[in-house]
Amino acid sequence: YRQVNESLSRRLLLSTQEKDLCQTGNPIDDCWRCDPNWAQNRQRLADCGIGFGRGALGGRGGQIYVVTDSSDHDPANPTPGTLRYGAIQDAPLWIVFASDMTIKLKHELMFNSYKTVDGRGASVHITGNGCLTLQYVSHVIIHNIRIFNCKPGRSDGDGISLFGAQNVWIDHCTLSSCTDGLIDAIMGSTGITISNNYFSHHNEVMLMGHDDKYALDTGMQVTIAFNRFGEALVQRMPRCRRGYIHVVNNDFTYWQMYAIGGSASPTINSQGNRYIAPADADAKEVTKRVDTSEDWTDWNWRTDGDIMVNGAFFVPSGAGMSVQYEKASSLDPKSAGLVDQLTLNAGVLSGPRFELARLEGLKSN
Repeated sequence: YRQVNESLSRRLLLSTQEKDLCQTGNPIDDCWRCDPNWAQNRQRLADCGIGFGRGALGGRGGQIYVVTDSSDHDPANPTPGTLRYGAIQDAPLWIVFASDMTIKLKHELMFNSYKTVDGRGASVHITGNGCLTLQYVSHVIIHNIRIFNCKPGRSDGDGISLFGAQNVWIDHCTLSSCTDGLIDAIMGSTGITISNNYFSHHNEVMLMGHDDKYALDTGMQVTIAFNRFGEALVQRMPRCRRGYIHVVNNDFTYWQMYAIGGSASPTINSQGNRYIAPADADAKEVTKRVDTSEDWTDWNWRTDGDIMVNGAFFVPSGAGMSVQYEKASSLDPKSAGLVDQLTLNAGVLSGPRFELARLEGLKSN
């Protein structure tokens, strides 16, 4: 803990920088980043959620579990100290990392309920076969993790797969280059917030809903907020079936085919986003009704306060009455003119202020 013993002036400088960085108007970040001692009270993060996943408790109230071993040698009998060992425990756990590490998974990592994966203060990379799966579990928070190059194992090769999962919050992760989706939520998953993430270098980014005929997805509620959709993305930001999707204050900087897609009459409430169309004259439309022969003119899709750049345009549908969007409204949107500021820190957080706070936090726990 050599860095913990740095001078008082250095600590004061870091805390001042932290204060400057925290007051962005982003309600999640402003909730905890203004506290220079966040690492001594990591579990306060669970109070900072917004949107439909704001009820996710994660491992709040449970013990701190420190990942000290990046291996995944025996997934059937994981070694204590590995991420897999912590993820499968029955008791609530707040999982943190002792150091920077890359975890190469042998196959998909199945989570039990009431878990937080908190990568703040370390550079944590997860890759390999299957990546993260939340199957019929609830109350999971995944924060500050890089997930990339996920290949099919026993699953499709999603970065994060939600299968019948509820009360889930995915925040400040960086996701890219997986085989299937970066985040997919299917089979009755609901109560989900996907916030402050950075997505890049991928084809089918997010799928919400299992199948056009799968009735259990009708009540699905998902908030997609303060994310930055970056370079080399193609489509599905998200692609929705049924359900109620609130897309609010995101920065869509590139798509090759479309940004927002859907079928089977999902309700899509797009508020305060910035959509920057690609140069391709045939790909300016933000929206796409996917492979549907039915009349979609009564589907409730609206654009409200969005900024359209470089010829981007959103094709709305439905009556446009606000009552139609009550189930797809999860937080008050901020002005789209603030999107740069709101998404400034999208993706994983890093830097010396986080390293110092993490070491002090580990020392006190």
